[in-house]
Amino acid sequence: MLKYFGRIGLTVIMLVTLVFASACSDSGGEQNSNNTATNNKSTTSGGKSAVSFGNDYKKDDTWLVYWYLCGTDLESGNGAATLDLSELVEVQLPPNVKVLIQTGGTTEWQNEVIPDGQITRLVYDNEDLKILQELPDADMGSQSTLVDFLKYGKDNFQADHRVFVFWDHGGGSVYGICSDERTGNALSLNDLTQAFGKVYQADADKPPFEIIGFDACLMATYDTAASIYGFCRYMVGSEEVEPGNGWNYTGWVGALAKNPAMGGAALGKSICDTFMQGCEEYQTDDAATLSVVDMSKIPRLNVAYEYFGLEAVKSARRDVRGFFSTYGRGAQRAENYGGNTRQSGYFNMVDLADLAKQSQKILPSTYQNLIAAIDDAVVYKVHGDYRAKGSGLSGFYSYDGGEESLVGYLNIDAAPFSQKVLYYYLIYGELPDEAAKVIDDGTFEKTLAQVSESLAQGTPEPAPPAEIENAQLTQPAPAQRIDNFSVSSLEDLPVNVDDNGSAFVKLTPEQMDLLSSVHCQLTYISVEDDIILYLGSDANIDANWDTGIFKDNFQAVWPTLDGHLVYMEIVSEDDDYNLYNVPIKLNGVECNLQVVYSYKDEKYHILGARKGIDDNGMADRTLIKLKAGDQITTIHYGTLISSDDDDLIPVDVDTFTISSANPEFKDEDTGDGIFGYCFEFVSPTDDSALSQMVTFTVKGDEITTSVE
Repeated sequence: MLKYFGRIGLTVIMLVTLVFASACSDSGGEQNSNNTATNNKSTTSGGKSAVSFGNDYKKDDTWLVYWYLCGTDLESGNGAATLDLSELVEVQLPPNVKVLIQTGGTTEWQNEVIPDGQITRLVYDNEDLKILQELPDADMGSQSTLVDFLKYGKDNFQADHRVFVFWDHGGGSVYGICSDERTGNALSLNDLTQAFGKVYQADADKPPFEIIGFDACLMATYDTAASIYGFCRYMVGSEEVEPGNGWNYTGWVGALAKNPAMGGAALGKSICDTFMQGCEEYQTDDAATLSVVDMSKIPRLNVAYEYFGLEAVKSARRDVRGFFSTYGRGAQRAENYGGNTRQSGYFNMVDLADLAKQSQKILPSTYQNLIAAIDDAVVYKVHGDYRAKGSGLSGFYSYDGGEESLVGYLNIDAAPFSQKVLYYYLIYGELPDEAAKVIDDGTFEKTLAQVSESLAQGTPEPAPPAEIENAQLTQPAPAQRIDNFSVSSLEDLPVNVDDNGSAFVKLTPEQMDLLSSVHCQLTYISVEDDIILYLGSDANIDANWDTGIFKDNFQAVWPTLDGHLVYMEIVSEDDDYNLYNVPIKLNGVECNLQVVYSYKDEKYHILGARKGIDDNGMADRTLIKLKAGDQITTIHYGTLISSDDDDLIPVDVDTFTISSANPEFKDEDTGDGIFGYCFEFVSPTDDSALSQMVTFTVKGDEITTSVE
């Protein structure tokens, strides 16, 4: 028997909505950024794209939206799923549009409609929200649970057009989607391919779904699109971590309700536009992203991406250190997502087009075609000011140099063979046997020559030969890992001081071939207290990769939060801004404060605070705005001068209460004292070495530089 709830029955949902919205919208006074929606065909500067999509269907066509609502801690902790349900029931649906919902994956629902401890299936239609089934509890991170929901929808509902929405945490290509709070399990990209394939036949010309979308973090990846190819016309997802407000269900479902004749591109545009409107309302738009991918363009993109990887592998085999160090520097400059620092953790996702652009000098034959293929596939995208370079699709790059993330990537069936080979080569130091055979028989050279000829003639590039297209990288890790990038020789590298008192190091070309980046590490030294306290890392050095000279830019200033020195790590460098993570305790909970330094106004801007990556590799969607009354504890990392142990331990330094709605983050004088400064040399596999320490003794306006 159906359980029926009138709209009055959603009173609890609406109350939670008001509480949650109030909490999220209480910002720290940060500026509201202008957002830009762009499209590969038509763009207007400084505003929304001029592109529009016409109707593809008839107004009386029927639609079924599947909503896989894995509540997880987003619901049990913040009522975020309840908030989105309340947005949905604000829409008056026509008879030809229905929303089929499956809930689970959380310890507690923050409303009186959805029971805890079970799988619940509901439908929202032109009558109201009704419970259809109450089933025994199941793991929402299990492929079988997804298959059952797909089968139920197919067997019990007829529709001309279908949309499928995954709701929960996301972890990018390696970690997947929908982490069940109780089990910790998540759906991998292979799970998605297999689950949809068990219920529907993949058909590129007539796919079963109009859109498959991800209201989750970090899922707008090439690997995601390739994994669901043949099952949908369009994919919608975010390259970056999604803010907690997520998609605006009143906005996009309401648009479909008003115009059921629209096609997937128009509906995707509505999802993007209403999402950014919601982000503006909650002041979470600065680093938000969302894009619409035309899945019919994935085959061309696949070819371009494979060839890009083939050229990279060929170049790496010619000069393994020179290639990977230069490629790594490009990846460091490219827009990347999720943080990718040692303290916040790594998702290893980079914008593909930006990576290609940064690689144009070392991959001249294929970078343009990859950019063009991405531009062709991404038909619409929106982004905040501090995610302006994103193309709409990301890909794997091994920022952490770790074997665990590499194995996760190698296990993705849809990931390109050449990309798997490339990162296998980087991490393990040698080519797998399968790739070596293809290279040694001249296949790489022949295929790249064909691509160069096609590009010169303006004709489509040929598909990769069968040896590459059908290749599978199944080779396990080698017994002995080869380290091509040992930076141990740079440990305690001597530092010189010039006539102006500036510290500098001069690296040889061979030494620079070991490195993807050079940063500075600043410490505060207190002999009286027997402590070395680390203030963090920055890119604020005068770096010249042509001459090999890297010079300090120490001015006796360091960032502070309301006058308190902080520890900070640089996340990414851009021509217009740098992104930083600042570890803090916010009201007793460990978080990473996300901060931007803008070169346009030469000021820092606080985006908000997030928890780090959880144990299942998932990103935290909740971006918390600082507000008056919040208690902050700054976290630094330190060691005792007298200790022989080099391990750094976290140290709670200052605890204070924010007194205003606009906490200040700015550079301030460090004050008198002794500061240690090291150049940090980072390899493409994320190993690092520190130079000899320079001592800056600050007394008043004088800075004395010395090297022991």
